[in-house]
Amino acid sequence: CQGHKMAVARLKTIANHLNLSPEVVQWGSRVTAHLTSGRLSSLPTSPEFRYTVDGGALTHEQRTFYEENGFLVVKNLISHDKIDAYSKRFEEICRGEVIVPNLTIMKDISLVKSKANLPKDSTSVTKIQVFQEDPVLMGYCTSPEVLQYVESFSGPNISVFHTMLINKPPDSGTKSSRHPLHQDMYYFPWRPIDRVVCAWTAMEHVDRSNGCLVVVPGSHREGKIKEHGYPQWEGGVNLNYQGILDYDENSPRVHLVMEKGDTVFFHPLLIHGSGMNRTKGFRKAISGHYYQTDSTIIDVAGTVQEQGIQGTIDMVLKQHKAYEDSPTANIPLKELSIMLVQAASRVVRGNPGGLHY
Repeated sequence: CQGHKMAVARLKTIANHLNLSPEVVQWGSRVTAHLTSGRLSSLPTSPEFRYTVDGGALTHEQRTFYEENGFLVVKNLISHDKIDAYSKRFEEICRGEVIVPNLTIMKDISLVKSKANLPKDSTSVTKIQVFQEDPVLMGYCTSPEVLQYVESFSGPNISVFHTMLINKPPDSGTKSSRHPLHQDMYYFPWRPIDRVVCAWTAMEHVDRSNGCLVVVPGSHREGKIKEHGYPQWEGGVNLNYQGILDYDENSPRVHLVMEKGDTVFFHPLLIHGSGMNRTKGFRKAISGHYYQTDSTIIDVAGTVQEQGIQGTIDMVLKQHKAYEDSPTANIPLKELSIMLVQAASRVVRGNPGGLHY
């Protein structure tokens, strides 16, 4: 019908804005999508384990710990030299010396509200996202040190999505440097869930004073994506920093004190967040979310995930000014989800395969 043709035309326009194309880049191929009826993971795993698969670097003891708790810290995984290179690149990007296509740059809401003339350096940047077009930062996501462990969670065919370098600022007094407790899977429109894992590496010493990660051990085992929304914080909340609405404040929490180069791997249903940065310095970390390359995109319209994924799509389109000539109101959310994942994913190990939908 005519409406469908118009929607397809708008999708093509959005694809051009997001620089979607099938070429292969030096650090990995773009993720493609193929029509299918959908399927679950068929990767081999021992009967006693659900959240890890056979193969990769995890020991039996580590797999057992992750099974029970939903996270695992590997000490001193990434060398200081590599982390210093990522820090240097981040500074170059913030100063405008390096331009990364399709990069999302975020600023803390307290800085935005101040309407001050912000310096063009890292002190005004809270986070950069979707850095898959930068070979230096993608060196983290493709590093053998990380991927040897990711294989134990996602299997041998691995893609990365939602790449981030976080620069948590000193809190201005509004407590806006907090990140509410949430589940990462709220933002991801594919399955299987248990083949998804986040790798998060501390780029310096992190503890409660500068806003380390806090996790609720075992919360992934409930197997449910909870309802999220923006918390009603007096100082405001950063864009897309949504949190679980019915969180039990009495749930036991663990604060992850980590040193430079330490890496935590955690399940996408694990409830986690981070506190305020009460120091005068910035707290940096780099991360990526990995998934089984031949995962299946699902339709999240009408589900608990709709608001989170629509918010992410809106943020990306606004960043690339795609709203101006590509209204998305009549485009199905699933179609937009496919475009988003294709644009922001890269195959980093194994068979390129392709997403299914």
